[in-house]
Amino acid sequence: MLILLKPGSSEPAVAAVSSRLRMMGLAVHRTDHDGRVRLAAIGDGTPVDLDALKTWYGVESVQRIPVPFKLVSRSFHPADSVISVGRCAIGSDQLALMAGPCSVEGEEQAFQIAEAVAAAGATVMRGGAFKPRTSPYSFQGLGEEGLKILRRAADAFGLAVVSEVMDTQQVALVARYADILQLGARNMQNFALLHEVGHTEKPVLLKRGLAATIEEWLMSAEHILSQGNSRVILCERGIRTFETYTRNTLDLNAIPVVKELSHLPVIVDPSHGTGIRDKVAPMARAAVAAGADGLIIEVHHDPDHALSDGAQSLYPDQYRELVGQIRTIANVIGRRV
Repeated sequence: MLILLKPGSSEPAVAAVSSRLRMMGLAVHRTDHDGRVRLAAIGDGTPVDLDALKTWYGVESVQRIPVPFKLVSRSFHPADSVISVGRCAIGSDQLALMAGPCSVEGEEQAFQIAEAVAAAGATVMRGGAFKPRTSPYSFQGLGEEGLKILRRAADAFGLAVVSEVMDTQQVALVARYADILQLGARNMQNFALLHEVGHTEKPVLLKRGLAATIEEWLMSAEHILSQGNSRVILCERGIRTFETYTRNTLDLNAIPVVKELSHLPVIVDPSHGTGIRDKVAPMARAAVAAGADGLIIEVHHDPDHALSDGAQSLYPDQYRELVGQIRTIANVIGRRV
């Protein structure tokens, strides 16, 4: 349920209401909006006397949150959440531009790409150190050494780092080097991993599952927020449909739908969404026009010889041209790069 406290309620009054709710076995989460404290009290479904709650000192109103994703919803947190990472405020009027190779392959490759994407306007470098692949015989990543290389390359050009974490045992390791922890599509409903990253203070980039509905995606985010980490960035990366001409079907409908339902920022991955190099730029432009808060794009200086996802990786010159186009679109819709 959502408890709206009266304007000007003192911190002792807020603490008293919160304490009483916890004594009833409810988890209490707080947000502030328009000068008022809003408390989400969430339990296991045990009936609660709402009329009695309305009589408590400092309480103005009590209502049920009408959707299953309580903390993710705008009912709880009406304003857009803004997540600051390095030089980027994700969810603000500034578009978050994340770019880099699918996999970190070595020092020279990482530094060359970091320099190129930073010069083009990116503020976050993406790169995989742990790369589970469909085939166990494909390149699986450099592990911790890849994280070290990624961190050095990003630092050299003033970039933040986003990298994928695969299981609960990797969270602390990846968090040591990355500014944003990425959860891939196949782990969207890995609930143990969702809870583990929910206990960290690092922002989490949560990709939509291969065949997940929007509600399932938001419920996965709810798992993270329920553990105390509200710094979640949603990522639409295409879903699997009957269509075979692209790697996935990039669901741009999800952007305005999620923006209406949730306060969390939404970015788009047109690289995995299409799987085809010459389709990345048009879908990136469309994503920004549709209201995305940012883009995460694969860039490689020699994609024909990339160890993973070369077919969907842009050349640095293509990425630079795309950022220029994105900048033009951003200016039209009141955003900036």
